[in-house]
Amino acid sequence: MKNDNLKEQYRINERIRAREVRLVGENVEQGVYPISEALKIAEGKELDLVEISPNATPPVCRVTDFQKFLYQQKKRQKEQKAKSVKVVVKEIRFGPQTDDHDYNFKLKHAKSFLEEGSKVKAYVFFRGRSILFKEQGEVLLLRFANDLEDYGKVEQMPLLEGKRMIIMLTPKKGGSNNVTPISIPPKPQVKKVIVLPKPQVKLKDENTE
Repeated sequence: MKNDNLKEQYRINERIRAREVRLVGENVEQGVYPISEALKIAEGKELDLVEISPNATPPVCRVTDFQKFLYQQKKRQKEQKAKSVKVVVKEIRFGPQTDDHDYNFKLKHAKSFLEEGSKVKAYVFFRGRSILFKEQGEVLLLRFANDLEDYGKVEQMPLLEGKRMIIMLTPKKGGSNNVTPISIPPKPQVKKVIVLPKPQVKLKDENTE
């Protein structure tokens, strides 16, 4: 069925409607010919006249074996399809105060996503007043990218979009070392922020010498 559809895309021989055509092909004197003469040239070589550019003025026709031409077109389509691989994006969500256990769990998943060829969109979601910890979220995402440098490279540095701070990672092909260096504080620690009462400072007793 696919081959039949491809067949219908091209006019050949007597199906070509133009009065004159521009002739191309191997062992053919290229130029503009009346359709009758172009057909005679193709017939004389025991080949087909295939209209390859119907919208040109005049239309361009190739003198070739039509079955061989279809095979080459089908092969070219397969190659183009192989090159245009569908990009899959996997999302990983963090909170601004993600603990180490949850972080490592998500890091493991991100590694497997990148290894399978998927992009990773990691983001920190800020709920309510937690937006005050956006710097902490940025440190978390930079740490995440740094821990994944053997698996993926940064496509987009942390960017705040509404209530989410996002970083994009793309799979690292063939162990390339072309990874943009990431400026990240040494051994960043992502911990819950606990507000403690101010420590009581003992005043020196003036009477005690």
